[in-house]
Amino acid sequence: AGNYAFQAQPIGFPGGPVAPPIQNQPIMQDGTIWMPIPPSMPNCPPGLEYLTQIDQILIHQEIELLEIITGFETNNKYELKNSLGQRVYFAAEDTDCLTRNCCGPSRPFTMRILDNLGREVIILERPLRCSSCCCPCCLQEMEVQAPPGTTVGYVVQNWHACLPKFTIQDDKRMDVLKITGPCVVCSCCEDVNFEVKSLDETCTVGRISKHWTGFVKEAFTDADNFGITFPMDLDVKMKAVMIGACFLIDFMFFEHAGDRKQRAGVWS
Repeated sequence: AGNYAFQAQPIGFPGGPVAPPIQNQPIMQDGTIWMPIPPSMPNCPPGLEYLTQIDQILIHQEIELLEIITGFETNNKYELKNSLGQRVYFAAEDTDCLTRNCCGPSRPFTMRILDNLGREVIILERPLRCSSCCCPCCLQEMEVQAPPGTTVGYVVQNWHACLPKFTIQDDKRMDVLKITGPCVVCSCCEDVNFEVKSLDETCTVGRISKHWTGFVKEAFTDADNFGITFPMDLDVKMKAVMIGACFLIDFMFFEHAGDRKQRAGVWS
């Protein structure tokens, strides 16, 4: 007998052709729209496949009511979204209470970044370092792991008398990109941009922007919004390191201290 590729239909099926399942649709979880799960890719750390499909990521810090009312510093939480507003990752700070409230914005921390399956896909480790550029031997640094336990790169602060400067390095501590910020990072009613440049600093390849969120939110909370742009074809590991750079910049310059003041530059 010939093979007619007959396929039994479920009970109550009205008949007619069967439409193939729709792939790569946004995922709804608890009212949150997540970016579709991309297929696995060779030579790509698990969980970073999302970054192969985007050239922009938006980071929104969640507002903590307890922190607003009491001034008691809580662990920061963030949503990372693509340009369509779909959540790509969720990030949560993991720091003990004593460290948060004694060290303030200068605190060391671990930032855990999870995908929509609840997997930890990126870990950011910030050690305790000097918060002023007057100590060039002990400047800020961030280690980026993806997956957890595997270092993919570093963000290293470079000493400069006036400008916030950083270097993005790979896992072997080789320089890959440079980041340069404005002399005054405290501004009103406009975004603050940190330019991501080639090693010789002649070509701008991306940007980390702190978005102005309005007077009330800026004055009474430290819930910040950031945007990161990078080339679509940039190595996903370096995209992950740029995310780490954004968090380091947030804590260094835009995280309010107990007096609700933020730094205005590298010296204050």
